[in-house]
Amino acid sequence: MRPAPPAGAGPPTGPEPPTGLIRRHPTGAQPAVDDPATQIVPRAKPIAVGPSRAARADPTSAIATSVASIVSGWATAVIATDLITGWWATDPLFCVAVGFLTTISAAATIAGVIALLLRQRNGRLLVVVGAVIALLIFASLFVAGAALPALVYAMPVLPLASIVVALLPATGAWNRSG
Repeated sequence: MRPAPPAGAGPPTGPEPPTGLIRRHPTGAQPAVDDPATQIVPRAKPIAVGPSRAARADPTSAIATSVASIVSGWATAVIATDLITGWWATDPLFCVAVGFLTTISAAATIAGVIALLLRQRNGRLLVVVGAVIALLIFASLFVAGAALPALVYAMPVLPLASIVVALLPATGAWNRSG
């Protein structure tokens, strides 16, 4: 308990005596602080770090490679299927070999087109491997002496075109720019 103030002393004029209560609001105005650490900090300005990125290469050659490879693979599969169905009764071993080469060519071409469009290094190589195997299939047709329509003799141009377009420097530049 606190002692009673002496009689006639009136209210205290000095600071209030300490109490056990915690104040929940400030008792006076907030003091002004001139500390620079509490001032608003301006936003940082971005700066370039390292060399700037080069502009992306034109995708036209990669698109042309993909289209040529897809059309070449389709033509190879059609000719191989026709060859296998026509020659199965006379030479099944030759037909199995052509079917195996067609499977390898299709796998390499499909994987190559996907890898090329994803800008992976081995995409162009797989496209070329698939086209070379397609050329082997067409060569086997000519070596076997099959009676073929005139259009089939022009079809080896498709794998050759996909090889040429895949090996263009623009296709390599597009592949490296990603």
